[in-house]
Amino acid sequence: MPPERTHPDAGTVTIDGKQYASLAYPMREVGALIDAKAVHGGRSAYNHLLCLAQTNNLPRRRVGEVLELVGLSEVGRKRTKGFSLGMSQRLGIAGTLLGDPALLMFDEPVNGLDPEGILWIRNLMKALAAEGRTVFVSSHLMSEMEHTADHLIVIGRGQLLADCTMDEFIARSSGQTVRVATPQPDLLAKAVAEAGGTVITGGDAAGADGNGALTVGGLVAAQVGDIAFEHGVRLHELTVGRASLEAAFMELTADSVEYRAEGQPPAPGQPPAPELAAQGQGQYAQRQGQYRNEGGI
Repeated sequence: MPPERTHPDAGTVTIDGKQYASLAYPMREVGALIDAKAVHGGRSAYNHLLCLAQTNNLPRRRVGEVLELVGLSEVGRKRTKGFSLGMSQRLGIAGTLLGDPALLMFDEPVNGLDPEGILWIRNLMKALAAEGRTVFVSSHLMSEMEHTADHLIVIGRGQLLADCTMDEFIARSSGQTVRVATPQPDLLAKAVAEAGGTVITGGDAAGADGNGALTVGGLVAAQVGDIAFEHGVRLHELTVGRASLEAAFMELTADSVEYRAEGQPPAPGQPPAPELAAQGQGQYAQRQGQYRNEGGI
């Protein structure tokens, strides 16, 4: 029996005004990488792609083109059951590009790739977007998305939390800072505090020229510059810092977390908090008793 289809409870999605199911050759319209391991292990990479190509009336030569594009030409005739996760990921990307579609969807595209592979797929996605294609990327790797995406859609518990550019998203974060280097850090720190700003770090830190460096929060760069001018403080550096995408994301989604841990894990090399250690010992003792009752120990 064919696999049962999953239908949405509500809403519709169209591709250029058409239902996906009504597209004659969907791979020419939309390419999607959902599960890179969803491949028949007994087939070679070439034959897997050839089957896909034949279902959408694509020429055989296209198989060789995409294999070369993703760097799998030398293993194209090998069975996919021996592929590593990274190789499978590249094969999945090849299938996504097979129909040369204008709309591409990648779910965790860098999963299993080495650093060279991550850089490759990042540049590939940027190049595809530069050609005028629409590229959707779903990922939980904030640092990677910060290097790749230019527009963000954030969803929490089924609700749309953000739909804006990367810069706009990060600018909303309260983590904006200003880095200042000055030979008079104590005077500037006092003036900043009087103006309602916060000196997050500073005093002992050195600026680019060896002078004292401050990281100021709660004020924009223009305000810090004006404060320094009014108090006769000489500045050697005034740099706008910004929160990372991860910090901005965690701040925005703080109220949308579905599973929240009660305590924080200890820092590397540090013992766990006493209450957590006691809790862990109690659970271990309970498991021991269970195993003894079942004859497991």
